[in-house]
Amino acid sequence: MRGLFLSKAKQEHFVFIIYQSDASSLPIVRKISRVSARDGFFNSLYWIIGILLYGTMHLKAYGFWTFLFNNFKLLRVLNYDGISSTDRGCKLQSNIGNLIHLRFLSSCMQTLDLRLDDVNIFEYIHVPNVICKMEQLRHLYLPEECNPKTKWKLGTLRNLQTLVNFNTKNCYVKDFMNMTNLRELEIRWPFNIEGFNTEELDKNPPIIQSEYLHSLSIINNIINDERRIDPKHLAHLLLSCKNISKLSLDEDPMSTLEKLPYLRMLDLHEKAFIRKEMFCSAQGFPKLESLSLIELNNLEEWKVGEGAMPSLQRLEIQSCIQLKKLPDGLRFIATLQEVKIGSMRKTFKDKVEEEEEDFCKVRHGLSIIFHDCEW
Repeated sequence: MRGLFLSKAKQEHFVFIIYQSDASSLPIVRKISRVSARDGFFNSLYWIIGILLYGTMHLKAYGFWTFLFNNFKLLRVLNYDGISSTDRGCKLQSNIGNLIHLRFLSSCMQTLDLRLDDVNIFEYIHVPNVICKMEQLRHLYLPEECNPKTKWKLGTLRNLQTLVNFNTKNCYVKDFMNMTNLRELEIRWPFNIEGFNTEELDKNPPIIQSEYLHSLSIINNIINDERRIDPKHLAHLLLSCKNISKLSLDEDPMSTLEKLPYLRMLDLHEKAFIRKEMFCSAQGFPKLESLSLIELNNLEEWKVGEGAMPSLQRLEIQSCIQLKKLPDGLRFIATLQEVKIGSMRKTFKDKVEEEEEDFCKVRHGLSIIFHDCEW
């Protein structure tokens, strides 16, 4: 019966069979609209045309994805299944955008990585709105740049734990409402909240509904002020992340950050702080354990109020070339164990060494480490 079905299907050009020995010389079959592939199906059969893809390890080895995306441009349905627990991830190539008729993409795999290592910034990637069908996804890595016409609905991904390169040009903020298992989130510019009430901020509903979100990164790729996330939108986002313990950003919302009750790690890079003076008020950053200030080129003076950062253990200052000295308020932080200072002016190092004895009298066991501070 199987032989009869296959014979008839081949006559109607519905099924095309490639054996493993012939996989390197695959013919171009442009009018096939359904593809199926699996390992170990009828022993010698490498893949058959249908809808299901089984065992991605062998498919990758034979350049299956390149062949599929370049030649099956009428494909409407693409479904992954039977993937083992050791092969949950799959990094698709940018030419998946060739499948302009694709309407359904589903998979048992838990990781989808659409990022590209070598991509021309002037070449935009287009991936159809089919990710929403992959309801078992746990980790989703979107491209850094996409075609402006690309728009994904991600509200069905209720199991998602990691989401990287989210932006409101290609995605919808409202979809966060359904991502109740989200643990790690990376946002790229642009990020705008539709219908945001700028007059009565407390009237805006919370953005993040996940109680598990602990890591948040915000990347602006700032070229000018027009590409800066609206501070009110950013502040509202941060205030809705009540359990954040690790935060990395290139914005300047210090007055909001110090109120986050569970923030334990904070990395401020480059344009994260654009003012000349930074102030950490008393009782601010109650749970902060690790703080990194890296390449804050405008920062000249840093003040720490008594009682601020009561849990701080590690401090790193790197390439903040205008900073004149360490804040006196650090001496009141009883938990501080290590201060790393790198790529700073020699005058800054000399100033710290002058005060090091006084610091150590108050803070026994404090270690101050210098590297590349001789210029």
